[in-house]
Amino acid sequence: MKKFFSTIRNIFSIEELRSRILYTLFFLIIFRLGSFVVLPGIDPDKLSDNSTGFFGLLDTFLGGAFSNASIFGLGIMPYISASIVLQLLTVAVPYFQKMQKDGESGRKKINQITRVLTVIICLGQSVAYIKGTINPEAIMLPNSFVFLLSSMIILTAGTIFCMWLGEKITDKGIGNGISMLIMIGIISRFPGAILAEVATRQLEGAIFLIIEVVVLFFIVMGVVALTQAVRKVPVQYAKQVAGKQVYGGQRQYIPLKVNSAGVMPIIFAQSLMFIPPIIAGFFDDSEYASYVTQWFSDYTTWQYNLVSALLIILFTFFYTAITINPNQIADDLKRNGGFIPGVKPGKQTSEYIDSVLTKITLPGSLFLALVAILPAFAAMAGVGREFAQFYGGTSLLIMVGVILDTLQQINSYLLMRHYEGMMKSGRMKGRSSNVAVA
Repeated sequence: MKKFFSTIRNIFSIEELRSRILYTLFFLIIFRLGSFVVLPGIDPDKLSDNSTGFFGLLDTFLGGAFSNASIFGLGIMPYISASIVLQLLTVAVPYFQKMQKDGESGRKKINQITRVLTVIICLGQSVAYIKGTINPEAIMLPNSFVFLLSSMIILTAGTIFCMWLGEKITDKGIGNGISMLIMIGIISRFPGAILAEVATRQLEGAIFLIIEVVVLFFIVMGVVALTQAVRKVPVQYAKQVAGKQVYGGQRQYIPLKVNSAGVMPIIFAQSLMFIPPIIAGFFDDSEYASYVTQWFSDYTTWQYNLVSALLIILFTFFYTAITINPNQIADDLKRNGGFIPGVKPGKQTSEYIDSVLTKITLPGSLFLALVAILPAFAAMAGVGREFAQFYGGTSLLIMVGVILDTLQQINSYLLMRHYEGMMKSGRMKGRSSNVAVA
């Protein structure tokens, strides 16, 4: 405990780090306050409940802004959708591939296209949001067209403002701004879920509540291990003589993450899981359609979890394949005079990296699928549905990933000022300098 308070004192003794933390807290408070500002012309007491299904998932990411019909009702999600589209285009379309390789100027062009696409997505999603989720009885304006137009503009402006907040957190604060906004929305639901679970258990369920907390602790530790796990591929650099100086000859490594795809496979899978009920809705008279609707409308059914797990495994391999290019890594190593011991440079190096990546992606995808369906097991075991959402899935992976990234940044500031790191051993992923740049 003494070391903990000493570390906190060291953090706030660094002026730059203290300023960044305060800036981050300030911007996050603004984001949370905006989630309670209701759109003009809406009676909040007559809003319909959007806390279940896909809408409930969005509401979790946005910290209640979606169900509150606030000016941040769409939050940062349109920007994330636009970023995913641009990321896929940089893999499939040569024009965007060339733009990505143009360095800083190319990244600026991609960012501009992402912002424009975000506005377009916002305008489309705002219409669907107003028409599909807001109860007509809650609209107080007599002219529906004026309400629709004004709400589209306000929701789009709210998303752009959230983008600006995220960029400001990245520039002046600590951590990745966009990820921080999503994480604070998720964490804001955690105290309410805890209180609801405590109220449900009361005194007779105190032992079960303790068991729930202990199980949640070990699940979080498992997710941390999944997020941090890497396979180190050794790389040897040939010695080069320039004048009287000898360069190279160092043995480094390429860190290949076990879960290179992150949380994206779960997001893709959950997006597709809402398609079967929509299609079944067109065949109301069919007995099979009612079964499909029943299976895929409840995330605790075995059919839902089986299909979801299979989709996550497939998307993990797909997303890893489009984000990590073994050919490019092999070419970069060959260009810089590096090679993997026992493997010839060029094609064989690419094949070796691809085989290693395939071997580590399989257990990573299986564990990711298990994490994704853990909330269903928790709900079936008697845990409250709201609290069960924190036992796995997208919420837990995002929180763990963002917290670890933020801790690494704080740790780097402490080490630069010659303070002891956040961990006593001082071994956090990303701290070692012996990493091959591919």
